[in-house]
Formats: sequence, structure tokens, C-alpha cells
Amino acid sequence: MERRELTLRALVLGVLITLVFTAANVFFGLKAGLTFATSIPAAVISMAVLKGFRGTTIQENNIVQTVASSAGTLSAIIFVLPGLVMIGWWQGFPFLTTFTVCALGGTLGVMYSIPLRRALVTGSDLPYPEGVACAEVLKVGGHDDAQASAADLATNRKGFRAVVTGGVVSAAFALIVATQLFAADVARYFRFGRDGQSASGFDISLSLALFAVGHLVGLWVGIAMLVGALIAWGVALPYLTALHPMVGSAELVATSVWRHQVRFIGAGMIAIASIWTLVTLVRPLAAGLSSALRAARTRQAGQGATLPLTERDIPIGIVGIVTLVCLLPIGFLLAQFGAAAGLGAQSALLVVGGVAYIALMSFFVAAVCGYMAGLIGASNSPLSGVGIIVVIGAALLLVLGVKPFLPASAGPALVAFSLFVTTVVFAAATISNDNLQDLKTGQLVAATPWRQQVALVVGVIAGAAVIPPVLVLLNKAYGFAGTPGADAVRALAAPQASMIAALAQGVIQHNLDWSLIGSGVLLGIALIVLDAVVRRTTRAALPPLAVGLGLYLPTSTTLVIVIGAVVGWAYDRRAERGANAQSIKQLGVLLASGLIVGESLIGILLAALVVFSGEDAPLALVGPTFAPYGIALGGAAFVAVVVSLYRWIGAQPPAAPTPTRS
Repeated sequence: MERRELTLRALVLGVLITLVFTAANVFFGLKAGLTFATSIPAAVISMAVLKGFRGTTIQENNIVQTVASSAGTLSAIIFVLPGLVMIGWWQGFPFLTTFTVCALGGTLGVMYSIPLRRALVTGSDLPYPEGVACAEVLKVGGHDDAQASAADLATNRKGFRAVVTGGVVSAAFALIVATQLFAADVARYFRFGRDGQSASGFDISLSLALFAVGHLVGLWVGIAMLVGALIAWGVALPYLTALHPMVGSAELVATSVWRHQVRFIGAGMIAIASIWTLVTLVRPLAAGLSSALRAARTRQAGQGATLPLTERDIPIGIVGIVTLVCLLPIGFLLAQFGAAAGLGAQSALLVVGGVAYIALMSFFVAAVCGYMAGLIGASNSPLSGVGIIVVIGAALLLVLGVKPFLPASAGPALVAFSLFVTTVVFAAATISNDNLQDLKTGQLVAATPWRQQVALVVGVIAGAAVIPPVLVLLNKAYGFAGTPGADAVRALAAPQASMIAALAQGVIQHNLDWSLIGSGVLLGIALIVLDAVVRRTTRAALPPLAVGLGLYLPTSTTLVIVIGAVVGWAYDRRAERGANAQSIKQLGVLLASGLIVGESLIGILLAALVVFSGEDAPLALVGPTFAPYGIALGGAAFVAVVVSLYRWIGAQPPAAPTPTRS
């Protein structure tokens, strides 16, 4: 009898979870520039709901989280799409166009991730922190007690306690932060140097979830991110602020220069590191495609049943057909958009060039985003950095190939077209960023890849249906910062969309500072060489992409990940000196997974509460004057919680060995 996996109830539950998670992610992403990874919360909800049904399996729960996570991740399209409203080209978000772009781009991401699975998951040692964490949550919550030994049950109970304890503690901490009794971060900005012209600072987020991500990604990724942060805030920022002194507070000057200058150095570094990553992936990608073709030949020979369940992808021939089926309507959309923009005279060139760019660039970003998600997790992967690369490429091609044949008045239309093309590519990037995490989870729980890939497409379509009405609602309620006529006080910041729109305008209007991106490229080349030397001569590593993340992401994200990486490394080293080291280290992974679960669930609930209440801080118990006390209380509590949790998990008695059968 075949196990339950891709069931109707799993798909329905996944779609229902999608409605909530995607809506919350769209709002929070537009407000704070961040989105939540929804895999683990969806897995927890699935296990709670399906536990009352007969015959529920780990693989069925995995399908639920796969649907929900792909839809939740697609919400990152808001890092580009609102740019069309910001530049005044769209007045809203037409449902059919927005849905089609999200659905087709997302499906392309699923198709491209299929051959990448063999290269980046099956044949790779990337850590996939969120994928591993989700698999551990599924395992401890979905074990069949009737088939387990006493030792297995004891181990599972301890693992489940670790996940639940971590989840409860991080949820409680996040709730107290929402009351503002604990500060959300510890930040300080300052001026120094001659006449106080240089500015810098730091911001350490008091986030147990980000701390847990650091534990999961490991020491060397954490150190690489620290190197990037030091380059950004210790070298580039002081130099640039001294070079062009600005009036204002240290925080205003530092954050403004980081956002408008230093971040573009990081984008250049990410660009060259991404290209290098793709070069290094040529061999495993070729091996993955070869393996997929061998599997297809095996099926054609009538021997498909001989393939292990865990190696049965959607056949590569179907992948090619679906890809082509997606590209054809994308071409129609490009022709329609170009005609509406007054670019009909160059319609053929725009359509052919646009489809070719989308097809090739989508695969490029699928590979790069999949690699970055495997390295540091889908939540922390710099999708907006990839968006920068894509929009600059699209805008440059339009400047070189189309603009000379159009009147000067066509500039705004070309900006809009470049953003529209970037939106399609970005939809593929967001999905590939998440898909490989899900497929890693599936590998660890012995799921069937093709069933998971079908679930991913279902999730994409469900998410694509939710995103347009939510965007329309938020645009009417708040608007976006920088949009003509928007209320500056209430408008949602949408920082990534604003920056990507500005880049498109800068390239097409010839006012982009290429020196910053070029500096990042040169620095990235130096780091690629340094990483190669370090790997050859030591057991250490300095991944260039992770260094680029340190420049590109705010210190509120990077520094707490670095702290988590160091603490996790120290915990593992201590575990290795005792008995049953592997079991103790595994409990650390489960505790980190729980920390991510709790804060993610509370974050989503709080985002929904903000939407429905209309208040920025609906749970606040104190005002701004309490902030100094909140920093002291929050910082002390954060340290106390981390120390207590690690002492508790490290003191767990080792599990009794499972008796061997003769």
C-alpha cells in the first residue's frame, strides 16, 4: 500500500494557510523590507491539524508546508512590483496581469529548480538551515509511536521538548518586544574623525529567530558576514561620510549613506560572487541535467519503478514543455505592455529580447538564489540584491538596443518595461530561493520529489491569487512612500521596490554612480581569490557571497546571526568533549528550529494585528520615553534567555543506545 503524501486534504490545508501567511508577508515586507519564511510555521500548523486524521504521515505534512511556503515566499514579489506604482505608471494592481506575472514567473522558478535539485541538494554539502530545521520539526512531531522503540520514543520526546521550549520562549520574548517593555534592538550611531565628519554605528537585533539562524548556518558563514559588516560599517561608511560631509544626526547620515551608497558596493560584490558561483556550479549543474536525462531514459524504457522514490522528479521532458508553455504567454504580456506603453514600433524586438532575457536570467537567478538559500537560508538570502542585478541588466539592454530608435519622451516607458521584465524574473527568483529549501526538507524526510514539485506549483498559483487583492487593499489604505500624492506619514516604505525603481531610472536616464558597483565587483574578485587561498591552506572558508551579504544586509540582521554562529560553534565544541556528542548537537539544532518557529508565528500574528487594528504598535504598553529602560531590560533578558536555554539543552541526559538485533 502506497503511503499518503500528495493528498487532497494536504493541498487544501496548504492553500488555506497560504491565505494568511501570504497576506501577512506582503504587508510586513512593504512596511519593514523583510518577509517571513513560512515553512516551519506551516509544518507546525499542519501537524496540529492533521494529527486528528487517520493515516497522516510526515510526507503528507511536508506537502502542506511545501504549498504554504512557496506561496508565502512568492510574496517577495513586492520587492519589485510596487515600483510600477511608485513611478506613476500604474495607479493600482490589475488583478489578471499581476496574477499572471506571479503565476508564470513562479512556475518558471519551480521548473528551473528541478534540475538544480540534483546539483544543489542531492550532490551538495550546503547546510540549508531552514530546510534542515523544518525537517527536524516534521520528524519530532510526526513520528509513528506504534513503530518506535523505547529509545526512539525517548529521543523523540526530548527533541519535541527542545522544539516546543524554543518556540514558547521565542514567542514569549517576541510578544514582550511588541509591548515595547523590551527593545527590539540595541543600536548606537556616532560621529568621529576630523571635525566629526565620519559616521558609523551598529544595530544588534534582539531576535531569537535570527540568533537561531546563526546557529544553523555555522561558524564560517557567520565570520564571512562579520567581515562584510566590518568592511561596510568600519571602512566604507567612515570613508564615504568623511569624503562628502552631511548635515544631520549620526544615525541619519550613517543609514542614508549606507542605503544609497555602501549597499550598492555590496550589490556589486554579490553580482560578481553570483557569477563566480554559477561558474563553479557548471559541473554539478551539468551532472544534475545528465542525471535527469538518465532518469527520463529509464522511464521511457519502462523501468521508472526501479528509480528510488526520493529520485523521482517531474520528467525533464515535461519540465521543458511547461517552461515553453510559460514563456509563450509571457511574450504576449510583454507585447501587450509594450503596446500600452507606446513602444509598439519596437514590439518584435522587445518581445523576442524580453523573453530571451527572462528565460536565461531566470535560470541564472534560480541557480544563484538556490545556492544562497542553501548557504544562509531563504529568509536571509538577499533577493533584492539579485533584483538589482536583474533590473540593471534589463535597463542596460534597453538603453543599448531599443532607446536609440525611440524619441526622448519614451524614457519613462522604458523604465516601466524594465521593471515589468524584472518582476517576471524576480518571481522565478523568489520561488527558486524557497524551493530548494523545501526539496532539502523532502530529501531528509524521504519525500517523493515530483509530488513536492506539483505541490510547489499549487502553492505558486494560490499565492499569485492572493497577492493582487492584498496589494490593492494596502495601496488604497496606505500608499507607498515616494508615490505621487501618497501620505508621507502613513505610506508604506517598500524600500526595495523604491531602490530598484530608482536604479531603473538611473540607468535609463544616465545618472547612476557606476563607481560604487564597480568597487564592489573589484572587492568581490579579491575575496574570491582570498577564499580560494584560505580553503587550500586551512580548514576555514570565507564565502564571498556571505561577505557580500554582510555589506548588503543591515547590521540588525547580520550581527545577531554572527553571534548565533559563534555561540552555536561553542556549543558544538563543548558537546564533542562529552558522551553522545551527536545527540546533544542535534538537540541544539532542534532548539534553534523551535526559536525560529515561535518568533515566526508571533511575527505573522502581529503583522495581521497591525493590518486589522490600523496601529503601528497595537500591543505597546509604554511610550518612547521608556526606550532606554527597554534597551537595558531587553539586552539583559536576551543574554539570560540564550544562556539559560543552552545550559538546559546541553544538560539533557544522553539517550540510551538502541539495542541491536541479532
